[in-house]
Amino acid sequence: MKVLVINCGSSSLKYQLIDSSSEKVLAKGICERITIDGSIKHEIPGKNEIKKEIPMPDHSAAVRYVLDYLTDDEYGAIRSLDEIDAIGHRVVHGGEKFAGSVVINDEVKNAIASCNDLAPLHNPANLIGIDACQSLMPNVMQVAVFDTAFHQTMPDYAYIYGIPYEYYEKYKVRRYGFHGTSHSFVSKRTAELLGKDIKDTKIIVCHLGSGSSICAVQGGKSVDTTMGLTPLEGISMGTRSGLIDPAIIEFLCEKENKTLKEIMTILNKESGMRGMSGGFSDFRDIEKGIAEDNYQCKLAMQVFCYQAAKFIGGYVAAMNGIDAIACTAGVGENNSRVRKLTCERLGYLGVEIDDEQNKLRGSEVRISTDASKVPVFVVPTNEELAIARETVALM
Repeated sequence: MKVLVINCGSSSLKYQLIDSSSEKVLAKGICERITIDGSIKHEIPGKNEIKKEIPMPDHSAAVRYVLDYLTDDEYGAIRSLDEIDAIGHRVVHGGEKFAGSVVINDEVKNAIASCNDLAPLHNPANLIGIDACQSLMPNVMQVAVFDTAFHQTMPDYAYIYGIPYEYYEKYKVRRYGFHGTSHSFVSKRTAELLGKDIKDTKIIVCHLGSGSSICAVQGGKSVDTTMGLTPLEGISMGTRSGLIDPAIIEFLCEKENKTLKEIMTILNKESGMRGMSGGFSDFRDIEKGIAEDNYQCKLAMQVFCYQAAKFIGGYVAAMNGIDAIACTAGVGENNSRVRKLTCERLGYLGVEIDDEQNKLRGSEVRISTDASKVPVFVVPTNEELAIARETVALM
């Protein structure tokens, strides 16, 4: 059985075509910098690979390029789209409507759309991916795998906000958390690297990328995470502000003579690293700015790492201990500066980083020294494989 996994992020689209019987990746790739300028990297593992700059104005265009390359005479893995048996989609927000994965139908799509205002950078992109695939492959079963599902194990004192309780009762205003598929996959793999049963572990997973979240995983279950009702809360991200004083919103509305909607757009799309650095949301551009002694780029990097270290410290307290820290996702797997600056603030935990190991990019590795009291790992996330497994289970 061949399963195509579509993982639409806020500015990227990762995909894998997986043979479910062997879990072998038949083809994989990533579309990046969507809405900025666009590029695609497509490969048949061990064989053909192509990298190309292609204008990608939106996620729908990215999906079309992906399907074209999958069936390409030279670079493709299949002769036609008819060979695809099922499609698994990562969907960011399911609210309290979905505590697990589901087969997609019109009712499910409407429910996902009803959560658009809770995940304005992701749910619309997820739906575009679903619609594009349904249009091109109308007879193929499609499955939605929700980021919020893994965090349904959080205790009430971790997900309830300090606002009138009636708003939870009426509107389900609470912390939901995101990147659940990634946090689940990485925490399980980290437990294996520790040689422990995950039920006996306390692990902090740092999913750091254009969208970032940190999660406390105790006994294999999410007990707290940085993102909240929407993916806007938590650590500052590529374009999202992260945690701020709520009064800032009213203050800016009055000072800038902007509507609430306009300010929320700024917080979602013009803030975070982009806002602090003066226009750069991609960490590779931030690194170039730092190399050119750009003060705002250096400041943005310091803010990001400082916040990450603070959240890690808070989750050590929440779990009353820690067995390991795992870094994952685009920045966590590839940016040695972020890992180094963050871990330098964790000396009180006995964390010591091996500078040579920390230079490695994109591979599974322990980056802490043997003497480090808390091991720190880089664990490449594989949300696609986890989504494929969920899809096959529903089939």
